[in-house]
Amino acid sequence: MSIVKINRSQLEGGVIIPPSKSAAHRALICSFLAGEGNVTPIIDSNDMRATVGVIEALKNSKVVLDCIESGSTLRFMIPVAAALGKAVTFTGQGRLPQRPIGEYLDILPAHGVSVKCDGTLPMEISGQLKNGSYEVSGDVSSQYITGLLLALSVLDGDSAIILKTSLQSKPYVDMTVKVMNDFGVKVMETDFGYLIHGNQKYNRLDYVVEGDWSQAAFFLVAGAISGDVTVSGLDMNTTQGDKAILDVLASFGVQLEINDDSVRCVKSVLKGTVVDATDIPDLVPIIAVLAAFAEGQTVIQGAERLRYKESDRIESVVENLKLIGADVTETADGMIINGGIPLHSAQLKGYNDHRIVMAFSIAGLLLNGETMIDDAQSINKSYPSFFEDYNRIGGRADVL
Repeated sequence: MSIVKINRSQLEGGVIIPPSKSAAHRALICSFLAGEGNVTPIIDSNDMRATVGVIEALKNSKVVLDCIESGSTLRFMIPVAAALGKAVTFTGQGRLPQRPIGEYLDILPAHGVSVKCDGTLPMEISGQLKNGSYEVSGDVSSQYITGLLLALSVLDGDSAIILKTSLQSKPYVDMTVKVMNDFGVKVMETDFGYLIHGNQKYNRLDYVVEGDWSQAAFFLVAGAISGDVTVSGLDMNTTQGDKAILDVLASFGVQLEINDDSVRCVKSVLKGTVVDATDIPDLVPIIAVLAAFAEGQTVIQGAERLRYKESDRIESVVENLKLIGADVTETADGMIINGGIPLHSAQLKGYNDHRIVMAFSIAGLLLNGETMIDDAQSINKSYPSFFEDYNRIGGRADVL
C-alpha cells in the first residue's frame, strides 16, 4: 500500500489526457476478433493489462483468464470466449470476484454454454454459444450488453438482445456500437433493444484510440475550483458519455472555453445544482468534490450502481467528504451535499479505488495542511501518470 500526501496548491497549465480505456477495451477486442491490426495508443494501466492479457491467453490456448480487477474485461470477454467455443476459467483480484456477473449465469446456459460458478469468480465456461434471443436487464450494468454485442456478431445466425428494463449508462453501449462500426460490424438499435446479424467479419485495421473524458473530468474540476487548466487530446464528437462533464460543469456555473480538441476550465463562482448520474456514474466522485466547494445544495441521484464498483463509491465518497468537514447526507442512489462551508485537511481512505484517490487529490488542492490518502497505488488501474500530470502543472503530491 502507498500513501499520497497532498498539500494545498493551484493547478495552472495544460494536460494531454491519456487514451480512453473504455474505447481501448472495445477496440482491442474488435481487433482480436479481426485477427490482426494495431490499437494505439494504449495506456500501461492494470485494466489495459487485463484485457491485453486475456486476449493473449486466448491466442495461446491458455485455460485460465485473469481479469485482474477489470470489470470491463470480465464482462466483455465472457461471451466473447463463449462465442469462440473456448473452455476456460475466468479469475480476478481485489473486489472483482464480488462484482455482479449474475446475468451470465442465467443467459449462457440457455444458449449452449455450460457454466460452473457459485455466483462469484472463479467462473468456468465450456461449450459453443448459440445465436437467438437474449433477455437482459439493462439496469445492472451496460457491460453485459457490450459483451453480448461484441460476441453475437460472429455467431452463425442472427440474434436479438431484448432489454427487460430500461438501459442505464446507454452512452457506453453507444460507444460499443460505434467502435464495432469502425471495424465494419453493424448493430441495429430497435424498440426492444438491439438486433445483430450473424456471420459478420471484423475488418483488420490500425485503430487510434481517442482521449479519455472520464479522466479529463478530474483536471477540468481542478481548474474550476483552483486555477486555470486546459485539457487537450479530446474528441468533441465522441460517443463517450462522460463528455457530459461539460454540461455538469456548466450547470454549476463554471467558465469553459471549448476548442477543437481541448477544453479550458478556469476558477469560477460555483452554485449547487441537481445531477442525474444515471448515464455518468464514473463521474460521481469528482462531481461530489466539485459540489463540496459550491455554494448551496447539490443533489446527486441515479447512481445506485456505484455500490458495486471497486468500492461502494457512494459510501466511500460520503465518508471522505465527512472527514474533510463537508455537510453531506448519503441517500440510496446518491447523496445530498450542502456546499460552501469551510473544509479542512484530513487522513482519507482510498478504498483501493482509483477514482476515489484521484477525486480527493483534487479536493486537497484547496485544503489547508496536509491531506493524506491511502491506497494511492490504485491509480495504476486506469491512470498511472495521474500524479505526474498533477505535479507538472503546479500540484504538490508526494507518493510515499
